[in-house]
Amino acid sequence: MPFGTYDSDVTDAEWELLEEVWPSRPKRGAPPTWHPRLILDAILYVLRGGIAWRALPHDFPPWETVHYHFRTMRLTGVWERINDQLRRIYREHIRRTAEVHAAIIDSRSSKTTENGGVRGFDGNKKIKGRKRHILVDTLGLLLKVVVHPADLQDRQGGRLLVEAVKGQFPGLKKIWADQGYTGEFKRWASQELQVEFEVVYPWWRQLKHYAPDILEAQGIDPKAFHVLPRRWVVERSFAWMGRNRRLSKDFEVLPETTETWCYLAMSRLALRRLAQR
Repeated sequence: MPFGTYDSDVTDAEWELLEEVWPSRPKRGAPPTWHPRLILDAILYVLRGGIAWRALPHDFPPWETVHYHFRTMRLTGVWERINDQLRRIYREHIRRTAEVHAAIIDSRSSKTTENGGVRGFDGNKKIKGRKRHILVDTLGLLLKVVVHPADLQDRQGGRLLVEAVKGQFPGLKKIWADQGYTGEFKRWASQELQVEFEVVYPWWRQLKHYAPDILEAQGIDPKAFHVLPRRWVVERSFAWMGRNRRLSKDFEVLPETTETWCYLAMSRLALRRLAQR
């Protein structure tokens, strides 16, 4: 199969960049039957198209082989490390510090399928499934993701994310969040990560309580979508991941598999931007 057959395949320029962070092959043992670039293209085809593993076109390596490599790299944390390395390279490329100093936290619920696995009901969004709790930098690039049942409130899920992040980003100084992370969680997260934790409130919040007539006069609907400082960055990151149909729902049995797809989707984004530059 020639490289670059499908739109989801990596280009020559992208593969040249990716080879710098791709795990090296063991020196011992027989050489691999399939080129790692073909394996990656097959995985990206599943990510972009949202298909089942068994539905891979026959010009790719056998689906069992592709799934084996995907699972092995998930268990060893390779996809998360690749995401971290590409993010650092991209930040340096646009003349930012490789180390992150500020971040935004948020969550989004997604429906699950009949595949099984842990799940819960989000009474606020009226969704039965799981939540994807993510932490992104000020560019919207993924720092950490934790997937958990949707019935956990943001403060509970946020604790899982904070515990997973602790110690990974020593340069982190500030985190922005929405109103779901106030109270005891805000104080606890600030102490755990040694950061300034700021909650971004809607600008019309005070008007709603003290001058609702002004909101009505200006035709402002508090329930409608509004772009809020800093918080729009993480919403855009969710939209970037949602372009990949494998992430349109949670098709996975294990939450860890969904986390891996998130890292892979954001790695693909960073890789494409680097190649374009």
